[in-house]
Amino acid sequence: QVQLVESGGGLVQAGGSLRLSCVASGTIFSISTIGWYRQAPGKQRELVARITHSASTNYVDSVKGRFTISRDNAKNTVYLQMNSLKPEDTAVYYCNLQVLGNSYWGQGTQVTVSS
Repeated sequence: QVQLVESGGGLVQAGGSLRLSCVASGTIFSISTIGWYRQAPGKQRELVARITHSASTNYVDSVKGRFTISRDNAKNTVYLQMNSLKPEDTAVYYCNLQVLGNSYWGQGTQVTVSS
């Protein structure tokens, strides 16, 4: 059974930083593609950043230069380093893992950026 557990969310002032973590279990982590998504109230869930099994990355334009996604296969963990946070980054952040044609979601972690 695949499980994803996110952590690291919280309340931060604009301009601050947070690092989110997503720990996976029950799957072949090293061959998976991991994405961080976010969903703000009243808005659709959007892809923020993604990292493939070969560590290729892509980002939504609004976070380029501020957010960095990385992975540690030895720890089955993906990180999202978020710097220069803005109030519009406020959302629930979800980890998504895709492997062997299947897709799995974590429970989400709240990020709130105050102005």
